[in-house]
Amino acid sequence: MTDPQARTIDVLLVEDDPGDVLMTREAFEENLHNRLDVVTDGAAALDYLRHEGPYTDAPRPDLILLDLNLPRRDGREVLQEIKADPGLRHIPVIVLTTSKAEEDVLRSYQLHANAYVTKPVDFEGFIEAIKQIDHFFISVVQLPSEFGRN
Repeated sequence: MTDPQARTIDVLLVEDDPGDVLMTREAFEENLHNRLDVVTDGAAALDYLRHEGPYTDAPRPDLILLDLNLPRRDGREVLQEIKADPGLRHIPVIVLTTSKAEEDVLRSYQLHANAYVTKPVDFEGFIEAIKQIDHFFISVVQLPSEFGRN
């Protein structure tokens, strides 16, 4: 896969806000070279990543977009578990949250988040932020090829 535009990436969105899920899907629809799966809580995210429960056939994501404020398992806990697991830690995790709190930014990077993005509050800004993340990881960044993927 030498042409980055032809590369398909699997993205896992961990988000409990239906509006944010809808906007993220809309932003991703413009690029047919990716697949977006969604789980709505932290426990489901870990099940998905570990291929447990209803997620036994889930693809291994190339990128995770993770909200911090989630039901069942907080995003910080999910991030900590991902980065502590040798089979998952290579997956880039972008914290995508409404929080601008310095302690959330610092804690996310201490837990080895690859980036911290504050969700823009307006529709156009949100869509543009998602498109930029999508473009960066499809066209710019070299992701591990097939490492740890099923």
